[in-house]
Amino acid sequence: MIFQLVLGSVIIGITALAAAMLWAGLEAILVRSHAWMTRPPHGPKLMAMVSLAVLCTLLMMTASVWIWAVAFWILRTFESFEASLYFSLVVFTTLGFGDVLLPAEWRLLGGLAAANGLLSFGILTAILVETLRETRSRQRG
Repeated sequence: MIFQLVLGSVIIGITALAAAMLWAGLEAILVRSHAWMTRPPHGPKLMAMVSLAVLCTLLMMTASVWIWAVAFWILRTFESFEASLYFSLVVFTTLGFGDVLLPAEWRLLGGLAAANGLLSFGILTAILVETLRETRSRQRG
């Protein structure tokens, strides 16, 4: 039990680090594009920045799901990598179909992956809102 909690916490830390690195990259792009965003027309530029933020968000989520899938695969919790990836996606999105389950000795990791997904969706929603706010404030002047 303790090993699962520690391992799950480490994986959550890795996914948080990956998200932070991608967020830093997005932030650098936003800072460098300040002069470009302040010139009209503003509408297409706002759409471009929000689209970029959405793509970065999807990349962050995809990276997190893959990190969990690799962990499940390394632990040999499933017979195939596809099953590991599928379970990771279902749990991370908190969809929880229940058609693929972790072995009993690893089930705490499922809850930790779900908690990681829930927190990730929250923080990435905040990133999207902040990107929109920051882009609009730069365009105002």
